[in-house]
Amino acid sequence: MGRLLAFVLTVSMAGAALAQPVVIAHRGASGERPEHTLAAYRRAIEQGADFIEPDLVMTKDDVLVIRHENNIADTTDVADHPEFADRRTSKTIDGHETVGWFTEDFTLAELKTLHARERLPQIRPANAGWLEERIASFDEALALVRATPRRLGIYPETKHPSYFQSIGKPMERAVVDALARAGFTRADDPVFIQSFEVTNLKALRGMTKLRLVQLIDGEAPPYDQVAAGTGMTIADMVSPPGLRAIAGYADAIGPYKLLIEPRDAAGQARAPTTLVGDARAAGLLVHSWTFRSENIFLPAGDRIGEDQAARGDAAAEYARFLGYGVDGLFSDFPGEAVKARAAFLAKAGAGALR
Repeated sequence: MGRLLAFVLTVSMAGAALAQPVVIAHRGASGERPEHTLAAYRRAIEQGADFIEPDLVMTKDDVLVIRHENNIADTTDVADHPEFADRRTSKTIDGHETVGWFTEDFTLAELKTLHARERLPQIRPANAGWLEERIASFDEALALVRATPRRLGIYPETKHPSYFQSIGKPMERAVVDALARAGFTRADDPVFIQSFEVTNLKALRGMTKLRLVQLIDGEAPPYDQVAAGTGMTIADMVSPPGLRAIAGYADAIGPYKLLIEPRDAAGQARAPTTLVGDARAAGLLVHSWTFRSENIFLPAGDRIGEDQAARGDAAAEYARFLGYGVDGLFSDFPGEAVKARAAFLAKAGAGALR
């Protein structure tokens, strides 16, 4: 048990100090409700998540709203609104040309006329039945956190900050000010601000004492491509020197889970890398993403049956990562992550008593 406690983040909740890895509700309980809706956040809170995660983009009138990307074609019913047909356009975002409707071309009031839609209706058909949820603002999510009677954290991500900076809509001050209005200013407040971009995080470091997280992507090896907005390859970022550099401006890393537990060509989980230990040596927490319960997202050995949309043995994957010593897990199914954490800690505690 001593080794486990050396790896975990101490979180004070309901007046008691609990040493345990944190569960971050990825886009809310997005496995059970459409992502980034107040319904998804409420469900995550009901299930005991420690943090809810809003991704932030900007509106035409400089309001922070919650969407995974500024192109809302796939996650709203904007295409069904003839009054907005002429706003469909093509833009280059983070080096990629994309076509759709973009939040920065709409006021908050206009976005509030749209309904959120499930991103993965084939995998999560039940979520497609949630038709009345609207786009939420960051302030609404903060109000929800503040209204929760237990201690609950918020884990915002700045999306496309360099792009928004380039069009005269810098995000950093807006995020820090919104958090301050909600009473979040201190280093020990239950807040992490995350970004894939380095410049964005360094700017935030000069504005706030709140904890910062360097996200690290890694969809497929080799990891020799330059990570957008960082000036470093993924391999550089996860090396001991790269991690020490990150520790100069951030408090944690948020690595894609395959950077910790790779998979072979058949999709089987391989032995873990040294990333968790290397990050710990650099003084960084490790919050890994993204844990999902459907077979399509799991290692081959954790899948149950052939149906890609069916639930597999996600508990086995959680247990392995908790055993690797991660400090937090981003999950689409936070209720399952909370149960897996409890089982893991109970087992670890029982082992320590033998």
